[in-house]
Amino acid sequence: MSRLKNEEEKIMWTRKQLKERGKKAFAANYWKCLLVALIFAMIAGGGGSGYSGGGGRSGAGAFGTAAEVETVEGTDADTDEDANDEADDNEVTYQGDVEFAQNFSDSAAQKGVKVAALIIGGIVVVVIVLLVFVIASVVSAFVLNPFELGCCRFFYRNLDEPAKVSNVAYAFDNNYMNLVKNLFFRDLYVMIWSLLFIIPGIVKAYEYRMIPYILQDNPNMSKDEVFALSRKMMTGNKWKAFVLDLSFMGWHILSLFTC
Repeated sequence: MSRLKNEEEKIMWTRKQLKERGKKAFAANYWKCLLVALIFAMIAGGGGSGYSGGGGRSGAGAFGTAAEVETVEGTDADTDEDANDEADDNEVTYQGDVEFAQNFSDSAAQKGVKVAALIIGGIVVVVIVLLVFVIASVVSAFVLNPFELGCCRFFYRNLDEPAKVSNVAYAFDNNYMNLVKNLFFRDLYVMIWSLLFIIPGIVKAYEYRMIPYILQDNPNMSKDEVFALSRKMMTGNKWKAFVLDLSFMGWHILSLFTC
């Protein structure tokens, strides 16, 4: 704890000084630093159918038959023929109505099946997404976050002496559940603040940035204490830390081209 207090007192820093110190520590333990940096990078790196029928034919046929009866002198045979024609027209009309009803029923059934399939598909997708989110959250909380803290411990120790790669697993042997809880709440708070148009989440991420570094030296510290200390240490330094991150943008772009 005394070491962290000393670091807290040395709160004035410049990017140049920080990078020079980091380069010296990295060069002194190059291959181990490279391996842990790779581990850290892996952790950080998440119709309807229409109906067209001939139903309109029925009205035209009926009126045409009536006109012939009124204007043309006919025999009984002609009258019988006209009656037969009218009956045929009525039968066609009836068949057309039945066909229309059947097509309409089939179309409605098909639409119902499609809607049901879409609803079921949507439910399945939502369940899968929620399941993936829950699994990812559990893995992050119980595996990735402890490894992140271990990497922070490695690089923190490496400032004064060549650190051991075994530091990466530090969290699993030192009050594991307390570390998991604190880092989980860090992620949770950042996520909640990010819902307010992103910017507050970024601010909180920098405010809580020192939490893994504090915990790697004080694994028994309570949540309230570690969050308060991180906020205190980052007061007046959030913007400087943001600019520090921006200064590495060129390296990130170069990494994209070199994989």
